[in-house]
Amino acid sequence: MSAFSESEERRALRQAVRGLAGRYGQDYVREKSRAGEKTTELWADMGKHGFLGVNIPEEYGGGGGGIGDLAAVLEEAAAAGAPMLLMVVSPAICGSIIGRYGTAEQRRRWLPGIADGSFTMAFAITEADAGSNSHKITTTARRLSDGGDGDGWVLTGQKQFISGVDEAAAVLVVARATDAETGRLKPCLFVVPTDSAGLEATPIPMTMQMPEKQFTLFFDDVRLPGDALVGDPDDADAGLAQLFAGLNPERIMGAALSNGMARYALDKAVAYARDRAVWRDTPIGAHQGIAHPLAKVKIELEQSRLLQQKAAELYDAGDDLGAGEYANMAKYAAGEVACTATDVAVHTHGGNGLTEEYGLANMLLAARLGRIAPVSREMILNFVAMHTLGLPKSY
Repeated sequence: MSAFSESEERRALRQAVRGLAGRYGQDYVREKSRAGEKTTELWADMGKHGFLGVNIPEEYGGGGGGIGDLAAVLEEAAAAGAPMLLMVVSPAICGSIIGRYGTAEQRRRWLPGIADGSFTMAFAITEADAGSNSHKITTTARRLSDGGDGDGWVLTGQKQFISGVDEAAAVLVVARATDAETGRLKPCLFVVPTDSAGLEATPIPMTMQMPEKQFTLFFDDVRLPGDALVGDPDDADAGLAQLFAGLNPERIMGAALSNGMARYALDKAVAYARDRAVWRDTPIGAHQGIAHPLAKVKIELEQSRLLQQKAAELYDAGDDLGAGEYANMAKYAAGEVACTATDVAVHTHGGNGLTEEYGLANMLLAARLGRIAPVSREMILNFVAMHTLGLPKSY
């Protein structure tokens, strides 16, 4: 294998996923979205074939691969017209964090279900008044003493724009707890069952149509057992390390989702440009006004995919610092090319690009999400300017 080609196993994985997801495709996803239903059959089928847990260790029912394998799965599903947002959350973020930092019991309890898709876990970090500034998170966890209340935690606060809570059995919540030694608030991660008393989920009406819904979560003195806290409760830096262990895969998977969407849009536009003829029976793809924007998308897409693959390789090699740098750049590049590709695809189709029949208009909104979440492109530019270029902090 050369440095610029994937392994035979990875290529076979891509082909298998593309075949399965293609049997569902955009029509299936669109119909489910319109009906307000979930893509349950697709999720279960992907789990049955082992695609949802390719990054989970084999001892917990996974494929024993890395985030690069999982990103390939998501990219191919999206390229086949069946993007799966919860793959970014459950196996990538939650699976990676629990796999690396969970106790032995926590790994045994949650990873097998995450691997086969039978146990879906959402992720909650965003707050209305914090936005991109995670230092302003106000959701707090108070530790209960052993005298009377028992060993456990009480969670209080609010989260916003949390994906797929109605499909999840639990939510991995980022909160802040008081450090026993310093008295300062430190980040901590808790697994909260979605049927917990005191937890309320309110849907957020969204313009774009997609099966995965967004929610505001309210935690009103939610009681949790002691082992709901991920990892070692006495490690003052555990929560921060856990966040980075999850956020780098989140960015890599976000890039994979956007790149897959860009591939889908480009394929549709190229096929249309080859067949559509309005001037002297010459396909519109023969005209540079159509061909050049498509060629430009192809170049930018391949650049973005290389960044995605490099970020994944660094993460899987244990280089968290390098992975953070390239995961952010990959997410930026993919968000940009997805927006460009869907816009060019709509323009190539002309009026047809805005019809329900061709299914591209809704993708304009979905692609735009890649510029905003899980981190805005402006914050990525801040990161690269400061950490890669060594420029002074600007915010």
